[in-house]
Amino acid sequence: MKQELVFEAPRRALPPRHLADLDEAGRAEAVTALGLPAFRAKQLANQYYGRLIADPQLMTDLPAAVRGQVAEALFPTLLTAAREVTCDAGETRKTLWRAVDGTTFESVLMRYPKRNTVCISSQAGCGMACPFCATGQGGLTRNLSTAEIVEQVRAAAATLRDEWGDRLSNIVFMGMGEPLANYARVLAAVRRITEPSPDGFGISARSVTVSTVGLAPAIRKLADERLGVTLALSLHAPDDELRDTLVPVNNRWKVSEALDAARYYADQTGRRVSVEYALIRDVNDQPWRADLLAKRLRRALGPLVHVNVIPLNPTPGSDWDASPKPAEREFVRRVRGGGVACTVRDTRGREIAAACGQLAAEGG
Repeated sequence: MKQELVFEAPRRALPPRHLADLDEAGRAEAVTALGLPAFRAKQLANQYYGRLIADPQLMTDLPAAVRGQVAEALFPTLLTAAREVTCDAGETRKTLWRAVDGTTFESVLMRYPKRNTVCISSQAGCGMACPFCATGQGGLTRNLSTAEIVEQVRAAAATLRDEWGDRLSNIVFMGMGEPLANYARVLAAVRRITEPSPDGFGISARSVTVSTVGLAPAIRKLADERLGVTLALSLHAPDDELRDTLVPVNNRWKVSEALDAARYYADQTGRRVSVEYALIRDVNDQPWRADLLAKRLRRALGPLVHVNVIPLNPTPGSDWDASPKPAEREFVRRVRGGGVACTVRDTRGREIAAACGQLAAEGG
């Protein structure tokens, strides 16, 4: 049975308001409404974004008499770690989060020699219905709030600091959900991530990657924000015939439209676009498709593109499988031979079901 695309999340109540939902003006207004001096807004933001503290009882510069009031109004517990699994000698950690309404979603923290990356979710589930993706096959439950997105980042940053004495350097919106289908909240979260303390975590926009299956109008809208984050376009096929099946949103915005939007993004931001290509055995790994991919990308984006070939992380019970290594090497060779930069992404966490949605599908 063909699964329908879902662009609008089901109408479900978002979680209670949290400090991370609010911009500077919103924080000032919320603090004033509590009868506190305006300067407390900056203090709270500095504690949250600068010191990574989300419990007002630990905020020593806040009078003890008002900590309970502030906690109730601005720091509700939004996420609880329902399950954590690790692999790669502890360098990869996947967390299944449970929200206040019981909704579950995932994030993955990955430590590398020269960077620390957290892969975060923007929705609980996904409405894009890509058949090789565990999340896509599970359907969309709801959008995440800005604070639920930001809390995944804060938790990762606090873990790195407290357990390893290290810092979070990179954020990728490649977890559950289609980020550009939850545009306003993802945009607000990106601002919290990139704005300098005390208004945000102060992570460089160049170190933030927003992935999309190709919602062309939203790509152009994001370009006009001039945030300078990296755009990752999940292409997975260079031809409309196959991509209509692999990435159903292609039935609305064809390959050429997605690439035109990506070119607009590159022109507006000066940033190179990353094209994601999950290599699937006997489906999209043919040499002629590598040639066509290189040709279309070179024509649309010139030097402003880089292909990330992703060995498919198969999901249990799926007919889809990763391409054999010789086919992968030949695919990469031909893309490079066509004049387009191409690398194979390091795959982490296969033994802990790190493909998006696998842990949630197991029920936590």
